[in-house]
Amino acid sequence: MKIGIIGAGAWGTALAQVCAESGPVLIWAHEERTVADINDHRENRTFLPGIKLSPEIAATTDLAALNSCDAALLVTPAQHAAKTLQALGPWQRPLILCCKGIEAGTKRLMSEVAEEVQPDAPLCVLSGPTFADEVAKGLPAAVTFSCADGELANRLVRRIAGSAFRPYHSDDILGAEIGGAVKNVLAIACGVADGLGLGKNARAALISRGFAEMVRFGTAKGAREETLAGLSGLGDLVLTCSSEASRNMSFGKALGEGDSAAALLADRVTVAEGVHTAPVLVSLARDLGVEMPISEAVLALVEGRLAPRDAMKALLQRPLTSEAN
Repeated sequence: MKIGIIGAGAWGTALAQVCAESGPVLIWAHEERTVADINDHRENRTFLPGIKLSPEIAATTDLAALNSCDAALLVTPAQHAAKTLQALGPWQRPLILCCKGIEAGTKRLMSEVAEEVQPDAPLCVLSGPTFADEVAKGLPAAVTFSCADGELANRLVRRIAGSAFRPYHSDDILGAEIGGAVKNVLAIACGVADGLGLGKNARAALISRGFAEMVRFGTAKGAREETLAGLSGLGDLVLTCSSEASRNMSFGKALGEGDSAAALLADRVTVAEGVHTAPVLVSLARDLGVEMPISEAVLALVEGRLAPRDAMKALLQRPLTSEAN
């Protein structure tokens, strides 16, 4: 089974490296330089420098070339997913969604985008606690692989699994992708707390109460709580909120240290998805009647309506209530 990877950022390249353990991989990149680096130098020097890539990986700037593949992993930034899927043309083979976010304006999850743009493609979601460089180096990692068709999931899991990369099957597509979207916003809050020097107790509180927000939102959208408590939800939340290797946490830390959101975004090659997810997540939560105070605070920070210390103070001054709420 030949695997196509749509998107040659750090995560797309790391997934290509894993999939190349058991067969050929074709990775699509928008940037000609990235394609040349992968094909000629066996390295993605822009997005994943220092990792020697498998000879089983070939790169292209031609999306149509992916028609030679038996399944495709979509690993573009979430806000570019619809445009990229449209450019792919009709696709009737398995489509595995690996981008984490909610589409601005339409408030669609990635599965909802794919269902509309590629209605004939069997959909799966791959999500979990993974830093791209560790996966590419062959360090152990486990993820949720969600697909409604159990037989298809078994075939794809066997093809994608690596010697140190372990996918666990679930049939809860909504749960798998909601965890990955919400945790990016919450990681910004944890980064802000670190930037302000509020300590590890504050971070633990934000992770715990952030998880409560994730569960409230996810179940309101139809996800299962046990999925949100698994690798793609709680697992990803803990990882992303605990290390500056997370783009979202490092972005939040810089905010807490006094940098402006606009300056940080202008200076970054890679995308902190939580910045784009925060406004649409908060809007969707309001539509559903779901209370998400940490996410609301992140939105106020990103939009410049609150200073970091004032945002944290506002969270601490909320009315005392039951932990179940």
